[in-house]
Amino acid sequence: MSFLAIAFPVEAAVPLAQTLIGASAALLRPLLGLGMLVTLLMVFKPLVVGILRAALVLVKPRKSLEQRVLQHRFNGVRLLNRMANDYAGSQPNFAAELRNLAGRDH
Repeated sequence: MSFLAIAFPVEAAVPLAQTLIGASAALLRPLLGLGMLVTLLMVFKPLVVGILRAALVLVKPRKSLEQRVLQHRFNGVRLLNRMANDYAGSQPNFAAELRNLAGRDH
Protein backbone atom coordinates (compact mmCIF):
# COMPACT_ATOMS: atom_id res chain seq x y z
CA MET A 1 0.00 0.00 0.00
CA SER A 2 1.17 3.44 -0.77
CA PHE A 3 0.18 6.90 0.22
CA LEU A 4 -2.15 6.88 -2.81
CA ALA A 5 -4.44 4.50 -0.97
CA ILE A 6 -5.47 7.43 1.16
CA ALA A 7 -6.05 9.55 -1.90
CA PHE A 8 -7.87 6.88 -3.92
CA PRO A 9 -9.76 4.61 -1.49
CA VAL A 10 -11.82 2.99 -4.27
CA GLU A 11 -8.70 1.63 -5.94
CA ALA A 12 -7.57 0.18 -2.63
CA ALA A 13 -10.95 -1.55 -2.15
CA VAL A 14 -11.02 -3.14 -5.64
CA PRO A 15 -8.82 -6.17 -4.77
CA LEU A 16 -10.93 -6.89 -1.69
CA ALA A 17 -14.14 -6.62 -3.73
CA GLN A 18 -12.71 -8.94 -6.37
CA THR A 19 -11.84 -11.48 -3.69
CA LEU A 20 -15.32 -11.33 -2.17
CA ILE A 21 -17.01 -11.63 -5.57
CA GLY A 22 -14.79 -14.60 -6.49
CA ALA A 23 -15.52 -16.35 -3.19
CA SER A 24 -19.26 -15.81 -3.52
CA ALA A 25 -19.19 -17.10 -7.12
CA ALA A 26 -17.26 -20.17 -5.95
CA LEU A 27 -19.95 -20.83 -3.32
CA LEU A 28 -22.88 -20.22 -5.66
CA ARG A 29 -21.63 -22.39 -8.52
CA PRO A 30 -22.36 -25.77 -6.83
CA LEU A 31 -25.74 -24.48 -5.63
CA LEU A 32 -26.67 -23.46 -9.16
CA GLY A 33 -25.56 -26.84 -10.49
CA LEU A 34 -27.59 -28.64 -7.83
CA GLY A 35 -30.59 -26.47 -8.64
CA MET A 36 -30.30 -27.33 -12.33
CA LEU A 37 -30.03 -31.05 -11.50
CA VAL A 38 -33.12 -30.92 -9.29
CA THR A 39 -35.01 -29.02 -12.01
CA LEU A 40 -34.09 -31.60 -14.64
CA LEU A 41 -35.16 -34.44 -12.34
CA MET A 42 -38.49 -32.73 -11.69
CA VAL A 43 -39.10 -32.17 -15.41
CA PHE A 44 -38.14 -35.73 -16.37
CA LYS A 45 -39.57 -37.43 -13.26
CA PRO A 46 -42.11 -39.57 -15.17
CA LEU A 47 -39.36 -40.80 -17.49
CA VAL A 48 -37.00 -41.59 -14.60
CA VAL A 49 -39.75 -43.41 -12.68
CA GLY A 50 -40.63 -45.43 -15.79
CA ILE A 51 -37.03 -46.43 -16.35
CA LEU A 52 -36.67 -47.49 -12.70
CA ARG A 53 -39.87 -49.56 -12.86
CA ALA A 54 -38.74 -51.23 -16.08
CA ALA A 55 -35.41 -52.09 -14.44
CA LEU A 56 -37.24 -53.51 -11.42
CA VAL A 57 -39.44 -55.69 -13.65
CA LEU A 58 -36.33 -56.84 -15.50
CA VAL A 59 -34.60 -57.85 -12.25
CA LYS A 60 -37.65 -59.25 -10.42
CA PRO A 61 -40.55 -60.09 -12.74
CA ARG A 62 -44.09 -60.11 -11.39
CA LYS A 63 -45.55 -63.49 -10.47
CA SER A 64 -48.40 -64.90 -12.52
CA LEU A 65 -51.95 -64.94 -11.16
CA GLU A 66 -51.72 -68.67 -10.45
CA GLN A 67 -48.47 -68.22 -8.51
CA ARG A 68 -49.97 -65.37 -6.47
CA VAL A 69 -53.09 -67.43 -5.64
CA LEU A 70 -50.94 -70.38 -4.55
CA GLN A 71 -48.77 -68.11 -2.41
CA HIS A 72 -51.86 -66.62 -0.76
CA ARG A 73 -53.27 -70.09 -0.08
CA PHE A 74 -49.94 -71.27 1.34
CA ASN A 75 -49.81 -68.23 3.64
CA GLY A 76 -53.32 -69.08 4.88
CA VAL A 77 -52.31 -72.66 5.62
CA ARG A 78 -49.26 -71.48 7.53
CA LEU A 79 -51.41 -69.08 9.55
CA LEU A 80 -53.88 -71.86 10.46
CA ASN A 81 -51.05 -74.19 11.49
CA ARG A 82 -49.47 -71.46 13.58
CA MET A 83 -52.80 -70.81 15.32
CA ALA A 84 -53.24 -74.57 15.89
CA ASN A 85 -49.81 -74.73 17.53
CA ASP A 86 -50.76 -71.82 19.80
CA TYR A 87 -54.01 -73.50 20.91
CA ALA A 88 -52.59 -77.04 21.13
CA GLY A 89 -51.89 -76.82 24.87
CA SER A 90 -55.06 -75.11 26.04
CA GLN A 91 -57.70 -76.28 23.52
CA PRO A 92 -56.61 -79.47 21.73
CA ASN A 93 -59.97 -80.00 19.99
CA PHE A 94 -59.90 -76.50 18.51
CA ALA A 95 -56.28 -77.07 17.42
CA ALA A 96 -57.32 -80.30 15.69
CA GLU A 97 -60.10 -78.44 13.87
CA LEU A 98 -57.66 -75.76 12.73
CA ARG A 99 -55.24 -78.41 11.45
CA ASN A 100 -58.15 -80.07 9.65
CA LEU A 101 -59.04 -76.78 7.97
CA ALA A 102 -55.40 -76.23 7.01
CA GLY A 103 -55.16 -79.72 5.50
CA ARG A 104 -58.21 -79.38 3.25
CA ASP A 105 -57.76 -78.81 -0.46
CA HIS A 106 -59.96 -76.09 -1.86
